[in-house]
Amino acid sequence: MPQAVGAFMACAVLIILSGATGWFERVMNRIPMAIASALLAGVLARFGLQAFAAAQTALPLVLTMLLAYLLGRRFLPRYAVPLTLAAAVALVVANGQFNTGVLTLQWAVPVFTAPEFTFSAFVSLALPLFIVTMASQNLPGVAAIRAAGYAMPISRIITLTGVATLVLAPFGAFALNLSAITAAICMGEEAHPDKHKRYTAAVACGLIYIAIGLVGAAVTGLLLAFPKELVLAIAGLALLGSIGGGLHAALRDDTHREAALITFLVTLSGVVIGGIGSAFWGVVAGALALTVQGYGSRKNTP
Repeated sequence: MPQAVGAFMACAVLIILSGATGWFERVMNRIPMAIASALLAGVLARFGLQAFAAAQTALPLVLTMLLAYLLGRRFLPRYAVPLTLAAAVALVVANGQFNTGVLTLQWAVPVFTAPEFTFSAFVSLALPLFIVTMASQNLPGVAAIRAAGYAMPISRIITLTGVATLVLAPFGAFALNLSAITAAICMGEEAHPDKHKRYTAAVACGLIYIAIGLVGAAVTGLLLAFPKELVLAIAGLALLGSIGGGLHAALRDDTHREAALITFLVTLSGVVIGGIGSAFWGVVAGALALTVQGYGSRKNTP
């Protein structure tokens, strides 16, 4: 564990450098919005697929949740997801599927671990963690921000995540990053009609995270007490709006449509090559498609 903490801190330094030098933002600035939107849709669509795949083992529960969601979207759009969750909880409790035996109540206590820096841990853990964090986490996170129409100081935000990781690594935190899933929910139209007031959703989310952290064991037990299909379905349904918005933004431009579709499918596939997730390879595939198409059009231009 001390070597792992040392690797976490080394990874944090690399993240700080990537933000302070601005190279990560420069890379993101070269990615067309269609590709970024397709990347976001591909990341989120996997959760949507899992939501409906859960019907194979819990058809009544998933159908109830889907009906509650559709009714909520029709009459109370902003509260559709909480109403869906409430309907699912009521059904699970009524059917006796709520497992109270795994519930515990215990306050979380921070534990300091002094770091130990070794070259082997840097090569085998810090570097791969840095690459995965930037390619599979921060990349779709920035895509979510830009797909929602926000202009953020990306370099400073990335630097801040590195600083936070550096400070909190001795207490078990590692590779804090921009979360595409949470960001997509907090920045969606369901959060607030006025995009300038949607920050309140992120603030509320942060407060909830703090509360969850204080009683982490109890929250874990609560999740285990419910059928796994409920967790999968509520996550997928909550992201339907973001998935649809990402696909719309990705495919509406004829010029980038095919490259965006390739990005979406590669990202959705979940392929992992060289330990790097599909989000990175989706962007690579989309960029390659754009390059080939652009080269062909330039070549045929008189």
